[in-house]
Amino acid sequence: MIDTLEAVARLDPGKNRPFFSATHQEIASAATTDIYFVKTMEILDHQGLKDIPVTAEIFPRRPGVFAGLPEMLALLPAKGLEVWALAEGEEFLAKEVIMRIRGPYGAFGLLETPLLGIAASSSGWASAARAIKNAAGDSSVTCFGARHLHPAVAPVMERSALIGGLDGASCILGARLAGRKPSGTAPHSLILIMGDTVAAAKAYHQAMPPEELRLVLADTFKDEAEETLRLARALGDDLFGVRLDTPSERGGVTPELVREIRCRLDMENFTNIKIFVSGGLDPMRLQVLKEAGAAAFGVGSYISAAPPIDMTMDLKEIKGSPIAKRGRIPGVTPNPRLKLIRTE
Repeated sequence: MIDTLEAVARLDPGKNRPFFSATHQEIASAATTDIYFVKTMEILDHQGLKDIPVTAEIFPRRPGVFAGLPEMLALLPAKGLEVWALAEGEEFLAKEVIMRIRGPYGAFGLLETPLLGIAASSSGWASAARAIKNAAGDSSVTCFGARHLHPAVAPVMERSALIGGLDGASCILGARLAGRKPSGTAPHSLILIMGDTVAAAKAYHQAMPPEELRLVLADTFKDEAEETLRLARALGDDLFGVRLDTPSERGGVTPELVREIRCRLDMENFTNIKIFVSGGLDPMRLQVLKEAGAAAFGVGSYISAAPPIDMTMDLKEIKGSPIAKRGRIPGVTPNPRLKLIRTE
């Protein structure tokens, strides 16, 4: 554990380190904490106060959806602490206590920075996912956000999106961490290499196992409506749906385009073929496209770029006596929604 200035000075991240992201061991050893917590520990140890019993509370600055609990618990010692928390996926209010920790300060005080960081980022992503899913209603939504983040945290983001309520995630590790199967079919690169959308669709159909959805991009070479009908006629009942991901250079996916494609499919009795839309979606745009006939969605940057929800940890009791800094109310903050997660 890096709990002294001497330990900080000895820390050698390695000159030829291939990736700059923190390892699991570095996170657990407090290598990612703020230096002032190390100084605090050293001073308290010098004063014989390092293990003074305290009660700490973590609360958010704005409303959201709680995520990140397993990682937060993994940071905390398995014994010696009493931990209360909301369940993952629960919505919280601004300044509502989401976690309460009771025990010796030396057992967890050094880890305040990573504890808050996990809750802040994970809850921010989960909250954005909840907003998207609320807009989508019964329509399926898959998270496509991994490409917008550093790969070290992309799986955390996609797992958080699933906690927030999304139906699937394309990032392999993110989906597997949540106990799900990764979702996704094939990118534009396959169609570009094959040279024709229908040829790529047939190749996919031949190579992929039956349980993989036949969902094909319809915006690579030709007009989306024309390409959709070509795919429908070629694959028939085997075609689950088409994905529209028209770039902004061509105006993006519009409600009018979705309506036209839905109408043309229905006119040829391809009523079971679904329209999947991706590309720069937010809750408002998603709702408009759903009303136009889109049945499922892929959302990336709205979730991956969601701002973290600022989290704060306050000491509210020391040796059982209520205390707080100015502006805060001393003593434990009542919250009957907290559940006892771990006992001393």
